Amino acid sequence: EVQLVESGGGTVQPGGSLRLSCAASGLAFGRTEMSWVRQAPGKGPEWVSEIKSGGDISTYYADPVKGRFTISRDNAKNTLYLQMNRLKSEDTALYYCATAAWDYWGQGTQVTVSL
Repeated sequence: EVQLVESGGGTVQPGGSLRLSCAASGLAFGRTEMSWVRQAPGKGPEWVSEIKSGGDISTYYADPVKGRFTISRDNAKNTLYLQMNRLKSEDTALYYCATAAWDYWGQGTQVTVSL
């Protein structure tokens, strides 16, 4: 059974930082392309970032987060990360870890950016 478990969300002031983690099990994590997806209240899912697998560590970002967010992975720990800096109120959302094909998702972790 594939399990993706996110952690690290919380409430932070604008300009602050958070680091999300996603612990993966039940899949060949090192060979799986992974992504972060977010969903703000009343809106549909929004792709945030993706990281390739194997020997290719290419990363990709949605324009709204480019230059502020960094995706990374530790294959030895089966863990995906999202470092979020210079957070803005519009980053407030439920953040999901998912396979790049969106066939497996975690339960999400809430990020709230507010004064």
